[in-house]
Amino acid sequence: MKVFKYILPLIAITLILSCGAYSFTGASISSETKTFQVNFFQNNAPLIEPGLDRAFTNSLIDLLLNQTSLDLVKNNGDLVYEGEIIEYRISPTTATSDNKAAQNRLTIGVQVRFFDKNDPDAEFDTRFSFYYDYEGSELLVGAQKVTAYDEIFERITQDIFNASLAKW
Repeated sequence: MKVFKYILPLIAITLILSCGAYSFTGASISSETKTFQVNFFQNNAPLIEPGLDRAFTNSLIDLLLNQTSLDLVKNNGDLVYEGEIIEYRISPTTATSDNKAAQNRLTIGVQVRFFDKNDPDAEFDTRFSFYYDYEGSELLVGAQKVTAYDEIFERITQDIFNASLAKW
């Protein structure tokens, strides 16, 4: 009887681990997939914000490195992410009685093409976007801009991860 006490949990753990690649982030990555590549996301939005392209590309790379065990490569990746920033827009969302913006919204949109060498059916070409609201009396500079980018990039990159690897 003592043997079953130790063997049964061992068998259960072995079965769970042998059922394919599993990630605590919810990623479903095939065992053949070892590398990923993120091509530079050029800023093609009508309004160009310097450094936005580099910041977004690095944000996507960081998320993939942190949430997967895949290796980053410069070319011939098993997974390839590419695209461009297609929207960078600041617009008022509410107004005061004297027609001034009480609140503004920064919206960033990114067109993403995803390729999977081992699963062509998983590939997509999709637009992702998110926004950040801030007081109309404030300028989008310094710490305010960093906070806006961080929130927007966190949401967009997680949505890209979910669409490509978590299949949500």
